[in-house]
Amino acid sequence: MFRALRTASLGMKAQQLSVDNIANNLSNVNTTGFKKSTIAFQDLFYQTLASSRLGSSVNNVASDAPELQVGHGSRPVATIRNFQQGSVEESGNPLDLAINGQGFFQVQRPDGSLAYSRDGQFSLNSEGLMVNSSGLPLGDQIQIPSDVVSIQITQDGMVSGLLQGEMAPVDLGQIELAKFTNPAGLRAMGDNLFEATQGSGEPFIGIPGNQGFGNIQQGFTENSNVDIVNEMVNLIVAQRAYETNSKMVQTAEEMMSVTNSIKR
Repeated sequence: MFRALRTASLGMKAQQLSVDNIANNLSNVNTTGFKKSTIAFQDLFYQTLASSRLGSSVNNVASDAPELQVGHGSRPVATIRNFQQGSVEESGNPLDLAINGQGFFQVQRPDGSLAYSRDGQFSLNSEGLMVNSSGLPLGDQIQIPSDVVSIQITQDGMVSGLLQGEMAPVDLGQIELAKFTNPAGLRAMGDNLFEATQGSGEPFIGIPGNQGFGNIQQGFTENSNVDIVNEMVNLIVAQRAYETNSKMVQTAEEMMSVTNSIKR
């Protein structure tokens, strides 16, 4: 009964964490480039209450039989992020970019290191650099002159601009993408950014549209890949599991009360 109390309490904690994760997914349903995640659980160690070596009543020869084991609940072990592409929506902003396929934009952090993002909502800072919504510049350091009247970004990431008074556009830079052998191993940092880890491996850098990299679509943004219906179903399942584990706690407590009330 004491084991049942501990196991059920661990089950309640696990389902509470699952609900927390679902809440985070739902709260980011309108976050550009957001990737939903799930919590992975494992069962805990098992206690062997009886050996598997049992004597045969016929010829007294030992034979194998299933062990009597009781588990001790579950524990969360990892957050698994789903990098399935979200729907692409037209924004009309020439600096909004969506990646149609694999790859991440490279963003330079204040310490000079690179972070990676699927959020392609860019704008210009006071120096004319393309920056994300947090003000971090693209790692490619694309700078747009102040006298540019129109910007063209091709599917392979080539940025060009038409200067005022000119007839032909000029090249302004090349956007390169990064991809990983195991993108699920990336660590989420907030602000729509990820950083490389040992689990993700080192990034491969390439031109959009080449070597398995996705194409860039100008004037579009990638929506979150959160499916509200699926998340609501998962929420109901987690809620029911939490209620069942709480009922198990009550049942174990009632059994202990019965045991304590026994008189010799």
